[in-house]
Amino acid sequence: MSQTTPVVAVRRRDTPGPPPGGSEFTPLMRVVKSQALLERRYGWYARVIALNAFALAGVAAGVVLLGDTWWTLLLAPVLAVLCARTAFIGHDAGHAQITGGKAAGRLIGLIHGNLLLGMSYSWWNHKHNRHHANPNHIDKDPDVAADVLVFTGEQAKERTGFRRWLTQRQAWLFFPLTLLEGVALKIQGFKDLRRQSPEERSVEAVLLVIHVAGYAALLLTSMSPGKALAFAALHQALFGLHLGLSFAPNHKGMEMPDVSGEPWGHLRRQVLTSRNIRGGLLTDWFLGGLNYQIEHHLFPSMPRPHLRLVQPLVRAHCRELGIPYAETGLVDSYRQALRHMHEVGEPLRAEQGHI
Repeated sequence: MSQTTPVVAVRRRDTPGPPPGGSEFTPLMRVVKSQALLERRYGWYARVIALNAFALAGVAAGVVLLGDTWWTLLLAPVLAVLCARTAFIGHDAGHAQITGGKAAGRLIGLIHGNLLLGMSYSWWNHKHNRHHANPNHIDKDPDVAADVLVFTGEQAKERTGFRRWLTQRQAWLFFPLTLLEGVALKIQGFKDLRRQSPEERSVEAVLLVIHVAGYAALLLTSMSPGKALAFAALHQALFGLHLGLSFAPNHKGMEMPDVSGEPWGHLRRQVLTSRNIRGGLLTDWFLGGLNYQIEHHLFPSMPRPHLRLVQPLVRAHCRELGIPYAETGLVDSYRQALRHMHEVGEPLRAEQGHI
């Protein structure tokens, strides 16, 4: 399907609210299907995967050719950006955006996750699918569970010791902490092997070990241990930061469903908890299409290049129903997310007299 396919607005109704006998989401899905926006874009993804693989191979060759010199560290930021592209491909594979076949999608995910990044595809899918089912639900979404960061006042009240100190300062520490995210994701993948079935674990574990061995071999055979360590530290830190910059704007500071209230329907559950980022093709590239977070959550299997096309449909449908559609600039999205985390920690700072 061409990216220039015209977009037809969802038919307007005279009164807001769900249609009689149906859901608020059904009319939107009907139009999306009629415009074939859920159809696969095999050619687009084939180009993206091929170009990414070629670029990764080029960086690896550059590391070998430059060898034992500090100039080789200039390739670490490039590799970090390419690894983020690789993660976006694995993400899309997990959502069946690339291929409808489960086996083919898993193969793509294993290659881009386990083999190329050292991140467990099974762990990521298990966690991420629960997030998509109940975004920002404090009891069901693992992304807002109390861990290093907390997202509600109730979570903050339970913090003690060092974690309490972290919560008081979590807005200031958020982006510095993302420098550790690349390594943390790898550790989580190895820890998750215990949860996996024997068959799944045998494949995942082998690929994770191959990644670690290959990564270490590339660096240690090309440069001294000191330079190799510096390269790895810079690469992994910038990779984690890039992922943090991509994920931070999506849900932090958005609505959080009342766990004791009436459940929201699919449309409201996904729209009210998500935030879009304005921008053009550069923003699409840098954020891997996650800047269309609302559309992605409504249609998780929709190919990435179609998210821009479906956005006018979703925005118009939300306007018709009177549902807030959150969209802001990239810098302001970070400001909103950090403000929310700062406010969550405010009571703890007040108790100790911090401003």
